[in-house]
Amino acid sequence: MFSRMRARVRALRMLVATVLLATPACVLAQSYTLSQGDNGPILKTPDGRTVFEYLTSKPAGSALTSPSTACFHPVFTPAGQRITNIAPNDHPHHRGIWLGWQDSEFHEPMDPEKMGPNHPARMMRITRADFWGWGVYAPRDGRLIVTKEFKLVNADASHAELQIHNDWMVDTRKMLDESDTVIVTERDGVFVMDFTYNLTPIADFLLRQSGFGGFALQARKDGPSFYSTPAGKMTGPDPFYGWPDSDRPDAPWWDFTITPQETGKMIGATVINSPLNPPTWWHNATYLWMLNPTITAMNSYTIPANTTLTLRYRVVTHDGPPPTALLDKLTSEFRQH
Repeated sequence: MFSRMRARVRALRMLVATVLLATPACVLAQSYTLSQGDNGPILKTPDGRTVFEYLTSKPAGSALTSPSTACFHPVFTPAGQRITNIAPNDHPHHRGIWLGWQDSEFHEPMDPEKMGPNHPARMMRITRADFWGWGVYAPRDGRLIVTKEFKLVNADASHAELQIHNDWMVDTRKMLDESDTVIVTERDGVFVMDFTYNLTPIADFLLRQSGFGGFALQARKDGPSFYSTPAGKMTGPDPFYGWPDSDRPDAPWWDFTITPQETGKMIGATVINSPLNPPTWWHNATYLWMLNPTITAMNSYTIPANTTLTLRYRVVTHDGPPPTALLDKLTSEFRQH
């Protein structure tokens, strides 16, 4: 009897092993997963491909000059090619997909009565800050975006939802609360990432007029490339940061496509702007290899104290040339919400 039972157990184990070997990994792994890498969390698809890493600390040996990391890098296409770049030699403060402004001020009211009998009628403390990481227009030292939380809150075989909480610090003071949601899916051969940023400062936060800044995707720089919109490839002169009115006009989507020398296989990334965002122009220049929808190109912008500014962007990474019909579809869908 016992020998027959052992034989049945062995047969069952062999059957299970055979089924497991024949079952695709995407079926075995039932959801997206988040694991900890050397420098931050890594999101993977159900079949084990990396979508992105979120950097909470600088990689060893990195040339990044920004005090902050708090960025998505590397970001991949579905076929596994890296599309983002960090610390390029001509702009070593740029970093993957990130958010920040280089010319900003926190305005905090002060009590004039404390200044004596001849006090000014009105007073405020002005704290200048560069969270973009350049350090030319405002100080970047002591201006740090600190990641306090990055977690996977919902995941299955079709999507992942992540929450991020960052503190924007000036020295030891928290000046702004950043609370984000990122939803990731894979559809029709592309990765789709929906970013929602909620920014709440403790004081009036002035973003001075500038031709660049805000949300940005720094792409790699190692091959022939081009920008495009639904109207076709970008032509004409590049924008220049000193003249905000030289930025590119808004479009339903802007794409950057490159053929990296190391693979010879064309890849790209698309940024789709929400119509709910403040009026936007784009600082897309061939010498930057970057997608940068800019809400400060037309005018300065102030986020009042204890008020939340919400910014929404959809990022698509693709293999091959821009899939224009699919991008039009994804844009229409995104801009209706």
